[in-house]
Amino acid sequence: MIEAALFDLGKVLLDWDPRYFYARYFPGDARGLEAFIATAVASSWIQEMDAGKPIAQAVAERQRLFPQHAALISLWQRGWPSMLRGEIEGTAAVLGELKARGLHLYALTNFSAETYPVALSRCPTLAVFEDVVVSAEIGLVKPDPRIYAHAIDRCRLRPAHTVFVDDLEANVRAAADAGLRALHFTTPERLREELDALMARQAGTPPITPLSAT
Repeated sequence: MIEAALFDLGKVLLDWDPRYFYARYFPGDARGLEAFIATAVASSWIQEMDAGKPIAQAVAERQRLFPQHAALISLWQRGWPSMLRGEIEGTAAVLGELKARGLHLYALTNFSAETYPVALSRCPTLAVFEDVVVSAEIGLVKPDPRIYAHAIDRCRLRPAHTVFVDDLEANVRAAADAGLRALHFTTPERLREELDALMARQAGTPPITPLSAT
């Protein structure tokens, strides 16, 4: 029996992308934008803030490494709210249905402690979670096995009875290694199908409400 779900947030529930802010500084230059995203504000650098490094320190260090982009990097914290467009409606609908079924809902997210309050204030579906494990608050980031162990213990999860959802395959593999029923998120529609298949073994469990009916 599936009794709980543990969700990633960024690009699963939250429609977040640095391109939403930085594209304005690369008009007509898609290649330049992609090069900037891949290097100056790369995911490995973002993960440092997700692990707890203060944004001001991370920005200063990155400016020294990429002085040609120092001005743009300095805009990171001020521009962060523009990188968040809001919630992914299909995922919010799935969460609402899981809640109605009686599942316990939790989140495990790589997130800076300085920017998470922005998401919390703008994304009402976050209130559906009984607890949210924020990486920067504990100094661990996915896919470190220790963060899964922490979430399992803190949320009192039974891994074999808990669905884990994340958009990054490395995080999904690590969750599976921790014993969670791990699903790789691509779209809300696909997530709904996979949840239906996973929960079909539960006697009397109807399909999750179709997106067209929500």
